[in-house]
Amino acid sequence: MESLREKIAQMFIVGCRGEALESDERWTFEEYGFGGFVFFRDNCRAPEQIASLCRALWNTSENPPPFLAIDQEGGRVRRLPPPFTHFPAAAQIGARADVELTYRCGNAVALELALVGINLNFAPVLDVHTNPANPIIGDRAFGTDPKRVIEMGSAWIEGLRHGGIIPCGKHFPGHGDTAQDSHLALPLVKKSLDDLKAVELPPFAHACENGVEALMTAHVRYSALDPHLPATLSEPIITALLRHQIGYDGVVFSDDLEMKAISDHFTAEEAAARAVLAGVDVLLFCHELSKAVAVCEFLCSEAEKEPTLRARIEESYQRILKLKKLYLKTFTAATGSEIAARLKVLNHQRLLDEIYGSL
Repeated sequence: MESLREKIAQMFIVGCRGEALESDERWTFEEYGFGGFVFFRDNCRAPEQIASLCRALWNTSENPPPFLAIDQEGGRVRRLPPPFTHFPAAAQIGARADVELTYRCGNAVALELALVGINLNFAPVLDVHTNPANPIIGDRAFGTDPKRVIEMGSAWIEGLRHGGIIPCGKHFPGHGDTAQDSHLALPLVKKSLDDLKAVELPPFAHACENGVEALMTAHVRYSALDPHLPATLSEPIITALLRHQIGYDGVVFSDDLEMKAISDHFTAEEAAARAVLAGVDVLLFCHELSKAVAVCEFLCSEAEKEPTLRARIEESYQRILKLKKLYLKTFTAATGSEIAARLKVLNHQRLLDEIYGSL
């Protein structure tokens, strides 16, 4: 039977330093058995190297295996280098208003991710881009109308899912009307509840109704939903709104808790505890491994004393296990030069030509 410490460790996704595991990283990952790992451009140089890193990380925690996650949206948010396909930004795909084409894009992304062993994509963006001054969403959104975002987001999710990749819609309950980048500051959205229900929430509610496997929270404060805390740390937003009113029981990931929207206002330990109590299942610490270790130890200590926190951890652990059992049955990476060969066979350039040729 899993210990409390093992269950808490499953609630962490962490980053690694470079293109291969260093000995101290490997030791820490094997010691803690973290729930997953996230890749950035510094981790992704070439197909064979990425697959090798994925395999090494997969082998650090075999039961259950880890999430191997990435932000591969297309446009300016992509991590995989050539010869992987540089897919267009969501706004360009959304401008086509072609559900079947959008599905094919999501599926193409999934097939490329699976070739190197990645199993979770922090995409698509389900935000509705309503603020032209928004510095972080922009063309990452499928459009400025919730109906368009619902149609395109749903198709992209289906494409990922049918390609064997876990989709994770973001950033609940909506980052499209902010005027600040939550990597750098804590944005505030002052929209009324009626306006949020009309614009921001429909794409997420639709995704939940259609069984989206995972959602990521926004490090944004919404005065009409919670006047005090950003969504990631807010029980009224994550539990009352998302879990109870919308009825979602999938896995909820935090955005990176090292972003300044959180780290400028809360200690890592305080943020993690608040997020878990709010209803978040998986905590992202993307850069400082020592911080993740310290927070994991802190939660272990607190959970020993607090039955409420312990109960929340058990809920999250069961959701995580359920998702992993559904998707993480085998390691999917091809071997060696097979990856480049298979990319050539897939020939997703034809899909790009179809998209760009008709814009």
